[in-house]
Amino acid sequence: MMRAVCVDVPGGPENLLLRTIPRPKPKDGEVLIKVHATALNRADLLQRRGLYPPPPGESDIIGLEVAGTVDTLGAGVKRSWRPDDRVMALLCGGGYSEYVSVPEELVMPVPSNLTLSQAAAVPEAWLTAFQLLVFVAQVKEGEVVLVHAGASGVGTAAVQLVRLFGAVPVVTAGSSEKLKIAENLGAAAGFNYKEERFSQGVQDFTGGKGANIILDCIGGANWEQNVSSLATDGRWVLYGTMGGRTVDGELLGKLLSKRGHLLCSLLRSRSLQYKAELVQAFSSRVLPYFSDQPASLKPVIDSTFNLQDIAEAHRHMEANKNTGKIVINVVSQNQET
Repeated sequence: MMRAVCVDVPGGPENLLLRTIPRPKPKDGEVLIKVHATALNRADLLQRRGLYPPPPGESDIIGLEVAGTVDTLGAGVKRSWRPDDRVMALLCGGGYSEYVSVPEELVMPVPSNLTLSQAAAVPEAWLTAFQLLVFVAQVKEGEVVLVHAGASGVGTAAVQLVRLFGAVPVVTAGSSEKLKIAENLGAAAGFNYKEERFSQGVQDFTGGKGANIILDCIGGANWEQNVSSLATDGRWVLYGTMGGRTVDGELLGKLLSKRGHLLCSLLRSRSLQYKAELVQAFSSRVLPYFSDQPASLKPVIDSTFNLQDIAEAHRHMEANKNTGKIVINVVSQNQET
């Protein structure tokens, strides 16, 4: 048996219930991970409210990433994992629990200088940012990349990756404190969307050329400024709709005049083969930079909660208080390796 967070009735954070359920058994080609920590994502809030169900056949327990240690190997596992190896993994679900079984293709070694709590903040946010920049937008050296929610989990990862790939990150955020954190990570400029039109800031920063790439988790509320911010032949990558799903206005005409590319991407619903290729590319191109001396990449942790305080963690994210990732320790920190 194991402890896990369940949602019997969709609704508010108070509907998150910690209970004891059967421990999963690893299927062919899977690794059973003893979870030390997981981390929150906006998708978790949607799933709790019944708006983002897991793909068919996947665990209905919330949680898209974990870090922990190898417990058991299923039949047919090809890689040389051993019990107690420190690992982190991308999930379709099941992270809010003490054990989770994962296809081996989605398991990565934890960089040597990260704790397991820090590592839990890596898989979903960093793989999402890497996917958007490399697989979808195909970022090139010297390009200007506008990152919305620049102090979020994906935002703080994206800023660092843009710099790693030789491009120039600029960000939006809702407070001077969040802008400062993004700039400390490498953002060349930051715009407070509550106090100014970020499109004007982008135009000023680029000398009127605009951003080559926009990473957009906001959607509807930003569409007009996004088109205004976009360079000719630019790529606008939509991966969320926190600011609404509808558009009222001449989006198509204005996008056409810029010869703009509107690219849309989700990660959770992708095939195992796609995710396996993504994990492999990330592991070879990015993961070593977490272990540099000094490390040139780092996950940004806003706060940590214990599993029994999961409802409070959800409230913290819903209030938009976090800068970087919210981590949930499933085991007490004095047990961590």
